[in-house]
Amino acid sequence: MSYLIEASNLRKQFGDFVAVGGISFTVNGGEIVGFLGPNGAGKTTTIRMITGLLPPDSGTAQICGLDIQQDPIKAKAQFAYVPDTPNLYGKLKAIEYLRFIGRLYNVPAGVADARIRSLLELFELTDKAGTYLDQFSHGMQQKVTIAGALLHNPRAILLDEPTVGLDPRSARLVKDLLIQHRDSGNAVFFSTHILEIAQNMCDRVIIIDRGQILADAPVSALRQMRGDQSLEDIFLELTGGKDVDEMVKELANAG
Repeated sequence: MSYLIEASNLRKQFGDFVAVGGISFTVNGGEIVGFLGPNGAGKTTTIRMITGLLPPDSGTAQICGLDIQQDPIKAKAQFAYVPDTPNLYGKLKAIEYLRFIGRLYNVPAGVADARIRSLLELFELTDKAGTYLDQFSHGMQQKVTIAGALLHNPRAILLDEPTVGLDPRSARLVKDLLIQHRDSGNAVFFSTHILEIAQNMCDRVIIIDRGQILADAPVSALRQMRGDQSLEDIFLELTGGKDVDEMVKELANAG
């Protein structure tokens, strides 16, 4: 079977700290997969290895069957990446940045302009198209980043906390766009700390902690296996959150 995203035995160590300890998983077309874990669990390191921003110590990552280390140009043409913090060219105007992205991915100029107009309208940025990006708020920069990621209609899109900094209306729009992207047969893989989003939006979740995968299953199946608990309760149980609950109770009693 040909997967759109495939991680095989990915491992990354920083000094004595094992950030990612040899994990493997796949993401199919037509699937939204949530990547969940506490801070420092290895989520961002994993995503950076898959996207080629960080070389693994061992293991491989493939996008649409293309090895990100061995064939980086062809592999990177197949996906888009939205980091947790926008990293834009501040001295470009929004319209200039999006046209640059279109050229970078060889989107025909006419097609790119039509998509740019549509995306700017969707994100309510049409009147800001001629504004320099360094004048944008964090949320506005995030919207431009996501618009740029969708511009070339990538086969796979990877996002690290995509709704951080977005107002509720924009966050809902992003969720709807990602679902639409999934429904077109593409793969969506994203990390989030907002478990309600993962429970309501994802076809499958992967839970990671201390560099190891603790669970990889459809949301419905995972909840059924755990007595129909909420995803939040399952996550806390798997990652040791019950101890936190006990500590909170102890503090309350001590007060």
